[in-house]
Amino acid sequence: MPKAGKDIDYSLYLVTGRDLLPAGKTYLQSLEEAIQGGVTTVQVREKDADTGEFLEIAQQTIALCAKHNIPVLINDRVDIALAAKAAGVHLGQTDMPIAVARALLPPHSIIGISCTTSEHARAAIQSSADYVGLGAVYDTSTKDVSAPGKVRGVQGIREMLGVLEGSGVRAVAIGGVKSTNLLRTLHGCSSPTGHALDGVAVVSDIVASLEPRAAAERLSSTFGAWHAVPRAPSSFSSASAGYTSARVVEAAAALLSTLRRVKPLVHQITNNVVKTQSANVTLALGGSPIMAETPVEQAELARAPGGLLINFGTIGDLAGMLEAGHHANLNGKPVVFDPVGVGATAHRRQVSRQLLNTWQATVIKGNAAEIGTLAALDEVKAQGVDSVGGFRDPAAVVRLLARQERCIVLLSGPVDYVSDGTTVLKLGNGHELLGQITGAGCILGTAVAAFCGASSMASGDLGAGTLVKGDMLIAAAAGTLALTIAAELAAGRSEVRGPGTFLPVLIDELAALTEEKILSRAKIEVEA
Repeated sequence: MPKAGKDIDYSLYLVTGRDLLPAGKTYLQSLEEAIQGGVTTVQVREKDADTGEFLEIAQQTIALCAKHNIPVLINDRVDIALAAKAAGVHLGQTDMPIAVARALLPPHSIIGISCTTSEHARAAIQSSADYVGLGAVYDTSTKDVSAPGKVRGVQGIREMLGVLEGSGVRAVAIGGVKSTNLLRTLHGCSSPTGHALDGVAVVSDIVASLEPRAAAERLSSTFGAWHAVPRAPSSFSSASAGYTSARVVEAAAALLSTLRRVKPLVHQITNNVVKTQSANVTLALGGSPIMAETPVEQAELARAPGGLLINFGTIGDLAGMLEAGHHANLNGKPVVFDPVGVGATAHRRQVSRQLLNTWQATVIKGNAAEIGTLAALDEVKAQGVDSVGGFRDPAAVVRLLARQERCIVLLSGPVDYVSDGTTVLKLGNGHELLGQITGAGCILGTAVAAFCGASSMASGDLGAGTLVKGDMLIAAAAGTLALTIAAELAAGRSEVRGPGTFLPVLIDELAALTEEKILSRAKIEVEA
């Protein structure tokens, strides 16, 4: 058997559940196929079996897993682990204390424990647990998680991972994890400093499958691809790309031409106040708008290249938002999230958490109150959908939230800030009339989604090597520059006499925007 503790590969941790087996699959047949597909650790969980049956299942499991050099842990029962000569046990918060289990088990046995709070994680460190199971990430039918606080979401798992950092205690996420949400789980659970999960615990996605080997292979390949990329804070850094103010401006200008060439479909689930002007802005920039909220449409729409904007200003079809982001993630489509007025009500905060626990945002765009709410800062107060005041250090705030959510963050205001977690772009264009029309922030989200969609569709380098396909930091900056530069040009037109005449001319200027106008007018500072 493998060595215990830190040498164990927890990456694909299978928790058994014989009651979930489909017709025609025996327990040992399913288990062996799952191991062939990439399972690296097995926990035998038998909640309803008597002692004799539990011991027999444990012995059969250990005999099979020994052929593949896979460690077997026993859920709850130290006596079964001893009798079956298992590699260790997994304990719950109300089970035998770790110190007592450690005294009973052979030296070097693995002991893990379930944690649902940061306090549990701290106690696990103090008790010298080898690993912890953090959860529940999502709702699950294999365990009762109906009590308040039992479902933690990726943000709760991330918080517990932060507690574990530097302790040497390994961590797996458990609870509703499956191939369709694994990427979001891995992205969202990583701590702001890059501390990532050591594995994911899976039950039904493998055990209930008629093809457990294929199910395990999907999970294993996704986890392997994720872990092949460094997760230190430097992985956020744009410094390796050599960003300078001039290069960002050139790249943004080049991306405007790309947008008009590839004409991305910009799918927008947005608030009722701005649908018409958002569609017009999309057309003016060169994209193709579609406003579709019905959940049943989302899988098909996500297969079309382009970008997705989810703006919950009037919190319409939540089910559509959940499905749209989920399917966009599956298809590698950029997702721009605009949490309008998230700080105004508890309901908006709850919906925001639900969305960010379901899919991975590519860009989060908001004003100071909205960004502050998501970053759990109280420097700026919300007044409806507006902000009161600003941050003392906005660059630090956007860096913080970008690292927390592992995405690009755009803070809109008199000066706009865009960050990937390390590099910050400070954008100085704009005009006060933008703040005097309804939905200016919403159409900024539209512009960013259009440029992100264009970037995802680009092929190779653009603009003599200034822009690489999929550079969403540049895309977010380009969308911001397009709107703010067009606003300056519109405000200077003689026919504009105030906000009522400003909006239609703004759309005209977006349609007339050129690379040359961006190159000559853009105001950017780069902080690395």
